[in-house]
Amino acid sequence: MTAVGVRARAASRAMARASTALKNAALLRIADSIEANREALAEANRRDLARATANGMDAAFIDRLTLSEKALRTMVEGLRQVAGLSDPIGEMSELKVRPSGIQVGRMRVPLGVIGIIYESRPNVTIDAAALCLKSGNATILRGGSEAIDSNTLLATLIADALAATGLPRDAVQVVGTTDRRAVGALITMTEYVDVIVPRGGKSLIARLIAEARVPMIKHLDGICHIFVDRHADPLKAVNVCVNAKTHRYGTCNTMETLLVDAQAPAGLLSSIADAMLEKGVELRGCPRTLAALAVAGRVAADAADAAKTGTARIVAATEEDWRTEYLAPVLSVRVVDDLDQAIDHIHQYSSAHTEAIITEHHDHAMRFLREVDSASVMINASTRFADGFEFGLGAEIGISNDKLHARGPVGLEGLTSLKYIVFGHGEQRA
Repeated sequence: MTAVGVRARAASRAMARASTALKNAALLRIADSIEANREALAEANRRDLARATANGMDAAFIDRLTLSEKALRTMVEGLRQVAGLSDPIGEMSELKVRPSGIQVGRMRVPLGVIGIIYESRPNVTIDAAALCLKSGNATILRGGSEAIDSNTLLATLIADALAATGLPRDAVQVVGTTDRRAVGALITMTEYVDVIVPRGGKSLIARLIAEARVPMIKHLDGICHIFVDRHADPLKAVNVCVNAKTHRYGTCNTMETLLVDAQAPAGLLSSIADAMLEKGVELRGCPRTLAALAVAGRVAADAADAAKTGTARIVAATEEDWRTEYLAPVLSVRVVDDLDQAIDHIHQYSSAHTEAIITEHHDHAMRFLREVDSASVMINASTRFADGFEFGLGAEIGISNDKLHARGPVGLEGLTSLKYIVFGHGEQRA
């Protein structure tokens, strides 16, 4: 790992001076290479999936590991979109002349070497490489052992494309060992690594928070909420909520808790519940939710009773449910008195990732935007849009719910810093 760090630091200096044209050429060559090697990538991914299945990994894990045709197309499109984005490196801003005669401003520069630790998602290899390359950084990628075949092939394609365009092969290095000690080394190599971006489960993030010496851009949980206001459009509410929960279960921007105004349009809660049940989602409701949905055969005494009967999938929520990121077809539901109680609930239980309000009331919408303190806050849109690609960043290297440096989906600007620059004419300080 020390040797990897030394090579990355050297490559970072070359990347900091690389031209926009050269970086874009490398990104487009990687995209072309992925297209040309679709079958080989699919075969490598099948080997990874076979191992994961044999090891008993759950459906959400398998979903994250799969390089589907759509996933490959998205990777290629993301690379080309990043190539088409403006290059932030070298941008000068806030230039102003001081009374002394000097001109002071700021310049955007790369962070340097970025270590990225992730589990199961081989598409992260491409997303991370693309953003780090365009923002002039070198990167060290440590994917999970479960995706080793997919990541190894992707690493080869990236390295070959870099070399072919005149950039250092070591600008993107994929750690070849699956030894967990490599992670411990990477997160403490302060002399070689400038920032760590973890993408993985709660146990991985918790370990890094406890052990890392290198600064991190991170989020721990994705406990995302949607509040259906009393002024919600019923059809819009049903469609957005179903998409936010059922589009994909294993992602951090999936809705995990639904809050419904007690004065929402009549029958709206039942309509949302019926749509969720049709999709196979188990509902865990507060007492007011259970009372509203107390239709024969639909409310079970508890989760065990629901599993036993096989039909009733509405159960009583516990305190722990409000704090849980399920990553599964399970949804917590609470009826609240009004917007104030919804915001209070979000402040108490949210992980500050993404929240949305469904409403046609302008003042309620604006209050929600101002008062909900999360990285992404939405009006009448699915939480699934909290994504770098959907936000027009080309791709994302991760999502941060921290408040310093980067917040929300982290794209090109999140991988840069600002330094002060001064233009003088021989001025001396009096």
